[in-house]
Amino acid sequence: MMRQTGLLDGAERLRERLAEGGLLTCPGAADALTARLVSDAGFAAVYMTGLGATASRLGTPDLGLMTQSEMADQARAMVRACDLPVIADADTGYGGPLNVRRMIQDYAMAGVAALHIEDQESPKRCGQLAGVRLISPAQAVDRLRAAVAARSEMQVKTVLIGRTDALQPEGLSAALERAKAYRDTGVDLVFVDGVKTRAEVDAIARGIDGPKVISLVDGTDAATLRFTDLQEMGFSVALYAVTALFGAIAGMRMALSGLGQDQRPANPPPATYAEYAGIVDLQGYQQFSHDHEDHS
Repeated sequence: MMRQTGLLDGAERLRERLAEGGLLTCPGAADALTARLVSDAGFAAVYMTGLGATASRLGTPDLGLMTQSEMADQARAMVRACDLPVIADADTGYGGPLNVRRMIQDYAMAGVAALHIEDQESPKRCGQLAGVRLISPAQAVDRLRAAVAARSEMQVKTVLIGRTDALQPEGLSAALERAKAYRDTGVDLVFVDGVKTRAEVDAIARGIDGPKVISLVDGTDAATLRFTDLQEMGFSVALYAVTALFGAIAGMRMALSGLGQDQRPANPPPATYAEYAGIVDLQGYQQFSHDHEDHS
């Protein structure tokens, strides 16, 4: 049978999961196929990474090149493809209060369970990069308040996350102060991005009360922390934005290099057509088509 997606109830299911407490671990997905693999791996939610979505869709770095409509479309495809709540990157909200309002509406209609809005200037850039430019704390608070108001106006349950990218350009103290201010806007969780060390993760855990998000990037000192460590620190959500993407890059490079050197695909292949068919639920789609064919 074709899997049932959480198109209409993803936000409610995510809220129930967060209310249970403990750590929610969310691998990143660049596209709908990866979202299915995250689901098959047994995780409880999937993260639509803006970096991954940009790489998959445009083949470019994460420098604010994806438009609001492109991001919402990418998220919609993931929601349709898997049965997990989708937490989505919403960049800077894509403009002023009216743009934020439209973004909340489009993401909610796409079935997104949660989204985060950051305090960068537009065009934004990946939080791990140097040269991040921030708006003022007051402007960021206004941006988040617009999102909270839009959610209330539309009577949707989308989980809102206030993100600050102040850690690298302004330092830990400034990032913590921004996160605390964002927490008071009515968002559900706060998120200090750009962490690179275990010490930074520990300081964020100690410095911010209440529900909070952490994002760990493969290859950094911070990413050596285990799920149990993060749970003990009091984090509610852990995002692993690039783990699947970096793994896919390595796998594709290996397959293509082997094809070029050996002049034929690997035998046996790293994955079979039967495995692929299972991931995309080919049998379920074929059965549905057969059951509803016109036999007149």
